[in-house]
Amino acid sequence: MAAADPPLKDELDIVIPTIRNLDFLEMWRPFFQPYHLIIVQDGDPKKTIKVPDGFDYELYNRDDINRILGPRSSCISFKDSACRCFGYMVSKKKYIFTIDDDCFVANDPSGKQINALEQHIKNLLCPSTPLFFNTLYDPFREGADFVRGYPFSLREGVPTAVSHGLWLNIPDYDAPTQLVKPRERNSRYVDAVLTIPRGTLFPMCGMNLGFDRELIGPAMYFGLMGDGQPIGRYDDMWAGWCIKVICDHLKLGVKTGLPYIWHSKASNPFVNLKKEYKGIFWQEEIIPFFQSVVFSKESTTVQKCYLELSKMVEEKLGKVDPYFVKLADAMETWIQAWDDLNPPAKA
Repeated sequence: MAAADPPLKDELDIVIPTIRNLDFLEMWRPFFQPYHLIIVQDGDPKKTIKVPDGFDYELYNRDDINRILGPRSSCISFKDSACRCFGYMVSKKKYIFTIDDDCFVANDPSGKQINALEQHIKNLLCPSTPLFFNTLYDPFREGADFVRGYPFSLREGVPTAVSHGLWLNIPDYDAPTQLVKPRERNSRYVDAVLTIPRGTLFPMCGMNLGFDRELIGPAMYFGLMGDGQPIGRYDDMWAGWCIKVICDHLKLGVKTGLPYIWHSKASNPFVNLKKEYKGIFWQEEIIPFFQSVVFSKESTTVQKCYLELSKMVEEKLGKVDPYFVKLADAMETWIQAWDDLNPPAKA
């Protein structure tokens, strides 16, 4: 009997930002090889990035980004993994899985290798329950269900827009925590998936992330970070705060938990502190800002929500620092570039 095709084989792209040869793909070959890869090369475009044989991929460097987006390429970060969101923009698939090049296949407690991509697909293809918390976590998993007292009117759930995976070994810590706990490693494997409740923000990590590009793609902008910017390492968190308030408004779900990957390389905490320094202060203003976001009834699409959010960012956070005025402008530019490359279907 012929083996079944991998799930969503023709409906999903894997996006990888990198500055180095992609030898790490060898470990992922059994899981990734059937899928199309979009590689976004950061740094010097003259450098040649080697990709192992047998993978179906397209590779974009800074010259390609400038050529494709023209003046609007200014919204794509340089010398920062935030450049990955260019891959989201040029993809033509319904789903995206993105992973960092220092992430490897993890093992579950039984020793079996974890197919992270397959678990993200499972998360994305079943509903979320953001409107009422289920104490058995994801009620759609095998062996679970809605507990007594869960309203029947809410049991259908809502579409899942984002699947946020976790990491074994090197935790995703900020620089101050890295400095205090330099040897800490995460060995706790928690076999759980849960929906993040409506009205609750979370720190999104982009190194092991899946999302429905059609549902939330235009909001998955990783901001202006890295070269020439006063902040770094907040790219995925910025996107996470934006997508969460938009998902809450549009009644879409965000899941977190499984799958785990093995995060192999701890970045330098002193370098990280320099990148994060302003963000550590700014987030004390940013979080209350996002907690207070209310969209108008006219914001019925992700693009409309995102443009409305950009105006709020300029008005409210622009008072915190001029950087946020620049960021708000880049958010608008991002939507313009997205719509240029992804024109809406004609009715």
